Amino acid sequence: MCGIVGIVGQESVNQAIYDALTVVQHRGQDAAGIITCDGRRVYLRKDNGLVRDVFHSRHMTQLQGKLGIGHVRYPTAGSDNRAEAQPFYVNSPFGIALGHNGNLVNSDNLRKEMFQQDLRQLNTDSDSEVLLNVFAHELREVVDRTRLGLGPEDIFQAVGGVFRRCRGAYAVVAMVVGYGLVAFRDSYGIRPLVIGERVIGDARSVMLASESVALDVLGYDLLGDVAPGEAVFVGLDGSIQRRICTADPVLAPCLFEFVYLARPDSIIDDVAVYKSRLRMGERLAKRLVRHWPNHDIDVVIPVPDTSRTSALQLANCLGIKYREGFIKNRYIGRTFIMPGQAERQRSVRQKLNAIDLEFRDKNVLLVDDSIVRGTTSKQIIQMARDAGARRVYFASAAPPVRYANVYGIDMPVPAELVANGRTTEEICGVIGADRLFYQDLEDLIAAVREGNPAITRFDASCFDGRYVTGDVTGDFLCAMAGKRNDRARASQDSVLDVTEVSTYH
Repeated sequence: MCGIVGIVGQESVNQAIYDALTVVQHRGQDAAGIITCDGRRVYLRKDNGLVRDVFHSRHMTQLQGKLGIGHVRYPTAGSDNRAEAQPFYVNSPFGIALGHNGNLVNSDNLRKEMFQQDLRQLNTDSDSEVLLNVFAHELREVVDRTRLGLGPEDIFQAVGGVFRRCRGAYAVVAMVVGYGLVAFRDSYGIRPLVIGERVIGDARSVMLASESVALDVLGYDLLGDVAPGEAVFVGLDGSIQRRICTADPVLAPCLFEFVYLARPDSIIDDVAVYKSRLRMGERLAKRLVRHWPNHDIDVVIPVPDTSRTSALQLANCLGIKYREGFIKNRYIGRTFIMPGQAERQRSVRQKLNAIDLEFRDKNVLLVDDSIVRGTTSKQIIQMARDAGARRVYFASAAPPVRYANVYGIDMPVPAELVANGRTTEEICGVIGADRLFYQDLEDLIAAVREGNPAITRFDASCFDGRYVTGDVTGDFLCAMAGKRNDRARASQDSVLDVTEVSTYH
């Protein structure tokens, strides 16, 4: 999970990209980067840390130009030090920078092809650098054939080559120096990408971003989503050209975007995230009543922040009091996307504090958006008991997370998932709840699909183990688990990073 932004403007875009990255900061808190172009040169700043920490006044002053892209990252395979911070840049052909949200499932094979056939040297383990070099190579092939310069048709042909070679999930923004922005989304539309415009007089600016909320905050009008298998070329004058570049694309967005990843004020594939979470709460309430009609719940309390919407609607449907029982420290990052289990465990108590009055001598139903490793759930349940709760029940707005996600979310190792190989009753015992309720997968799909009935398929692989791209093998899953479990990550974090990735400091 990462956040990407690209802007073609009629004035300097550095501040706008910075502001947009702060809006999508929830999608990645590990590293941030911006690259801009003034028509002659490119200016790059990227490093580990939050947007506010990576960019200081001296950096913003040097990020010159009316064209640029930005990226915020959270760590998955091949992104454990600042050398993998994005955007990546190559200077042939034309000079291309790229930011990527997602994960390729055939990056190892592509890496070999790049070196042996395309004669390109890669300097990191990041699949985003692989994707950049595939795009650059395909663009070079097209230009060498035509020898007529670079036009939109050349861009679309090159993106078509990317689609033929790259497997997995990818939403991409790329900057081509002297020409404009290129954006594309994999043929299943697993990760989100939207486009918008802002017109003031004769001046037109175009923006692409992971979520529509970034457009809203910066005053852009939403034009819609980049479609699965679609490429968008935005010229320096703000002109937009679009083309479907792959055969038979199918929209199958990631369900976990609606459960947790996206901000509630975003719209993804014509589905209002906030409304979908309301419906999750309604369906979860109906399930609870079916299985426990004579419940003794006194109060419903959300685990902040993502579950608030579902919890409030669940309480309304049950006719039970809704209360805020936990106060969140806003200066602690999202525990789910922290890079190691030990760090996640340490941060829970720092992040949340219970209000004793809301728990004392009550039967409490805690509602969370999902249960992944179970670490946070277990600690929060204990916090509720320590605050005086008589009984603590737990409900998840999502089904059990049992399987690896290979499309860019940090839940790849089934052994680290509390639901893997366990029944609901066993999970209830592990996290220490008195009762546990999960959303049905069918109900979750229905809650999201009601916002856009045209969506006929979703990527629900972390819930059902079915991978929509159809090319995820057991060998791949084993290899990925070896790279991305917490033990491997801790080992990688201990390696000294001596690679300088910024063009200035």
